[in-house]
Amino acid sequence: MKLDTNEIKTLVRDAIEEDVGSGDITSRNLIPPTEEATARIIARSNGIVSGLAVARQVFKTLDRKCIWRAKLSDGDSVRKGRSIAIVKGLARAILAGERTALNFLQHMSGIATLTHRFVRKARYTETRIYDTRKTLPGLRVIEKYAVKCGGGYSFRKALYDMVLIKNNHLKICKQLGLPLDHVVRNLRIKVPRGIDIEIEARTIREVELGIRADMDIIMLDNMDYNTIKKAISIIRKSGKPIEVEVSGGINLKNVEKIAKFKIDRISVGALTHSAPVLDVALEIISVD
Repeated sequence: MKLDTNEIKTLVRDAIEEDVGSGDITSRNLIPPTEEATARIIARSNGIVSGLAVARQVFKTLDRKCIWRAKLSDGDSVRKGRSIAIVKGLARAILAGERTALNFLQHMSGIATLTHRFVRKARYTETRIYDTRKTLPGLRVIEKYAVKCGGGYSFRKALYDMVLIKNNHLKICKQLGLPLDHVVRNLRIKVPRGIDIEIEARTIREVELGIRADMDIIMLDNMDYNTIKKAISIIRKSGKPIEVEVSGGINLKNVEKIAKFKIDRISVGALTHSAPVLDVALEIISVD
């Protein structure tokens, strides 16, 4: 997964407009307009780096002639005190872009770091760790990219690229008097070939519905351990090539145990909606 250059530019432009607006009134009245400086971005805690291209774009937007030298690549491990990047250019531009660049970098690196911790918990299994659509509005592209940097996988990008029959879909169909088996089977006719179809199952009955309808993926949602084991057994015994996903209530304490159930994927909303930031800072190291 790569970040789209145009999407980055738009995102950065909006962020700078929000933070800088008509100009940095402090630097504008303290620093000569032609003064140049060199700064380094350093890690204040251990983690996984993500968002270097976005941080670079912040400074390039404010000073297109600035020089950016990344010391690491996205997905690399970083130790506390290690330099992540060096930026050299107009001092006013560096100071104006500091907070915006760090906000992107620390948020994305935080997601990558948390994802890496989940991935390591499942490293001795075949289970893959996936993100969800629980992302901040407008930031989904960079948040899902950060998950990939941490070793995770991306769930559907949005509502248009995969079918996921959720509990509320089933409720509406039931209240309308539509036979669930018939409705779900009809999806195979309506949905373009190549698009995966998944059902969110909260009960064994819904698991059986998914099997009969030849789902590509059955998500075992918020089930206890015993019910998960029973559902997996039923799906495997069906002999159908259905992927098994577990979701709901997944954390660093239980993910390893669940991964050992020999499932295909675990989806974790916390990767994007609850990841703590990776502490990073920018320090001026010289004035030219």
